[in-house]
Order: sequence, then C-alpha cells, then structure tokens
Amino acid sequence: MNSATGRITNLALLFLLALAFASGWVAFELSGQPARAVLLLHAAAGVAIVLLVPWKSVVAKRGLRRPRTLKWASFVLAFGVAVSIVFGLLHAAGHPDVGYLTAMDFHVGAAVCVIPFLLWHLVARPLRLRATDLERRSFLKGGLLAGSAGLAVALLPSARRAPTGSFHAAHPIATTWMFDSVPAVDVAAWRLVVGTKAWTYEELVGYSDRISAVIDCTGGWYSEQVWEGALLARLLPGATGTASSLNVRSITGYSRRFRLDDAGRLLLATRMAGSELDAGLGYPARLVVPGQRGFAWVKWVVAIELDDQPWWWQPPFPLQ
Repeated sequence: MNSATGRITNLALLFLLALAFASGWVAFELSGQPARAVLLLHAAAGVAIVLLVPWKSVVAKRGLRRPRTLKWASFVLAFGVAVSIVFGLLHAAGHPDVGYLTAMDFHVGAAVCVIPFLLWHLVARPLRLRATDLERRSFLKGGLLAGSAGLAVALLPSARRAPTGSFHAAHPIATTWMFDSVPAVDVAAWRLVVGTKAWTYEELVGYSDRISAVIDCTGGWYSEQVWEGALLARLLPGATGTASSLNVRSITGYSRRFRLDDAGRLLLATRMAGSELDAGLGYPARLVVPGQRGFAWVKWVVAIELDDQPWWWQPPFPLQ
C-alpha cells in the first residue's frame, strides 16, 4: 500500500466515524420515519468502517513500526470503535439484551468513550493530504465503498423493529437517564408544585384523563400503553402571563422544557394500564409525551414551572 492510499483510508475513516457519531445522535432525537432514514445512514457508515478494516490494518502495521509515544491510546480507540460496532450489530440482529445492560447501552457507551481518543488522534496524527490524493480515482473508490455499504445494509439480517430501531417490550423497562437512580419517594410528603399551588397525590389520582401512547426509549425498546392521570392544561393556573414554555422538573433535578401550547396533549400520569405506577416507572407521577423519545417523559415529577424562555432553550439531550 502506498502512502497516498493510506492517507485516503485515514480520511475516509475520519469521515465515516464523524458520520456515524452524528447520525446516531440525531436518530436519538427523532421518531417515526425520519429516524428510520437516519438510522439507515448510520448503519451504512458502520458497515463502511468494517469494509475499510483490511486497508486500515496495513496502515496501522506501518505506524506501529515507528517509534511513537502513547500507542496505547490508538489501541483504545480501535477497541472502542470495534466494541461499538459489534454491539450495534447485535442489537440490529435481534439481541437487544446483554445481561443487566442492553446492546444499545454498550453501543452508545463505547462510542461516547472513544470521542476523547479520536480527538487526540486527530491532534497527534494530523492528516496531511495532497492535491493528488483527491483525484477522480479516489472519488470512484469512495462511490464503490458507499454502494457496497448500502448493499450490505440491505442484505444483512435484521430483526423487526420500530422506525427508531427499538424492539417491542410488553411492559416498559425501569430505566434512568445517565447517572440518575430510582428515588425513594414519601408519597405522603410529596407535592407537585404548579405556580402557587401544591398538589397532593390524593388530588392528582382523582383525575382520569387517558392517553394511549408509545414510549420509545433510547435504550432500544418501545412499549405502547394506556396512561391515566391529568392533562397538564388542567393543572395550570388560569392566567399564564408572558409564559411561553413549561419546564417539567423531576425530584432528581432532571428536567425538560415544552411549548405552553402543548399543555393540552401532555399528560401527568399516575397510572398505567389501570394500575399505580411502579417506582422505577416514575411513581408517584410521570410525564407522558406522545410522539417524543423516552428521555422527554420526565419521571418522579415534582414541579411544572411556567417560563418565558422558548421551549427549545435547552440541550437537545439532557446533560444530567
């Protein structure tokens, strides 16, 4: 392999890794058919990375012969990418559960962990392309790689899943976001604060608004259930002033913001399928947000705050 081929291989891998990271995170935010399109692009990027392994292995062997420091960081980067791809394939093939965690947990976790090592690699091993590297032959090879990856995605076996890639679960799985844990809530002392009013659990369970909605968790599962409780519009004060959004906050500090106009379709659920919520599912009250991914469904809600900030004034994904 000549040096030009090695440079093009490294450039292609950098582009594909960036595409895989970006498309994966965008798919986390989306639902429905838009998510399916992005996930197909994500899968094609992953397959293309695998197809480039033979060429990258030659480049790597050549680099190992050179006296360089921190070679171990390059091994960590390669190992993390391999782990992410393997567990992504396991999830796609219909094996979402891997012990206590899911294949999606390993897939995403490994990808996030290698980001610092990828950035280090870009600084320590900068690409030095030449004008001749971007000739017609290189673009033809890129087109062949893209076509092969797309064909492989179409032919590889995959289990039946939702457009987001999630698998069906008969019952929602008790999950928490990142480093949260299931809190122990004293329901007798618990209050839901909305404006100047503090609602007790006994007051909330008197409402029986019902919504049939699908919770689609970024952990890789979805479940359709009938949720029962109070629509947020019923709990808001009569005058909202200049408020334009609602900030729904959990006892853990976790929160998500929504349009004030959506209060009529958002449900604060106290029951699911006719039964009281489990502790892991948000007892005593959780938010139900039809059409949005699971991280928008705030659990263990203690406050609904009226705010003049726009609904989008928040990270695309919760940071806590």
